[in-house]
Amino acid sequence: QVQLVESGGGLVQPGGSLRLSCAAPASIFKIYTMGWYRQAPGKERELVAGITAGGVTNYVDSVKGRFTISRDNAKATMYLQMNSLKPEDTAVYFCHPLGSATWGQGTQVTVSS
Repeated sequence: QVQLVESGGGLVQPGGSLRLSCAAPASIFKIYTMGWYRQAPGKERELVAGITAGGVTNYVDSVKGRFTISRDNAKATMYLQMNSLKPEDTAVYFCHPLGSATWGQGTQVTVSS
């Protein structure tokens, strides 16, 4: 059973920042494009940002300029730096190797005053 472990979520005020981390097995991490997804209550899960093994990134329009995805291949860890958070960013955030069947347990991000 492949394990992905997300961390770093929490409660933050609008305009605040959080940094999410995702630790993955090195055998998975080194070959897969990795993605951060989120799912808000009553909504479908959506891809927020992705990063290839070589570091090429892409973002959904709603987070461009506010979120930064990165990865440390030596540590087999992916990050999502989230700045200027908005209430609509509230969701459970998951990491996922694109094309695999593996999902982490998710970490809750709540943006509220």
